[in-house]
Amino acid sequence: MNSKNLAVIITLTALAVGTNYTLISLPNVKLMDFICFIGGFLFGSLAGALIGVLSWLVYGVLNPYGFVLQVWIATIVSEAIYGVAGGFLRKANINFGGKSLGQIVFLGNIGFLLTLIYDVITNIVYAHVIGQNLLVAMAIGAPYTLLHEVSNALLFGFCFTPLVSSFRVAGVYDIKNIGK
Repeated sequence: MNSKNLAVIITLTALAVGTNYTLISLPNVKLMDFICFIGGFLFGSLAGALIGVLSWLVYGVLNPYGFVLQVWIATIVSEAIYGVAGGFLRKANINFGGKSLGQIVFLGNIGFLLTLIYDVITNIVYAHVIGQNLLVAMAIGAPYTLLHEVSNALLFGFCFTPLVSSFRVAGVYDIKNIGK
């Protein structure tokens, strides 16, 4: 890994952590997931996964909601999934130049499904740690889980293409350079 890649990973990690603290008053509405996904899309699965892992290494330890080791580990692993998925989407070689409704729905569904996976994993671990029945824990957390999934669906659907397009104009992203 060269110094440019390392600088990008550190910068996106700082952005992810900083936006989480900024949005602390909005439970489960976060930019971190989207930033990890974008990092994976622009710079590959490894970079995206590292952004997710590093973000939760910092945010999880200094989490205003408290620290629980098992939940922290689950969030670290789950956050990395966003970055890996972003890298896989890059390799799919899809043209994200337009703003079609189909593209918005496709990207929104990706955001929703990735967040569903994240929430299921972290809710299972949380229920186990507190000794709560999984169905009861999921029912209690349902409004927050749904808010997380819907906000990410909207963020991925409406913000992905404009952001990637601006990176393309800036020369950061070029579909022809996949894998380089």
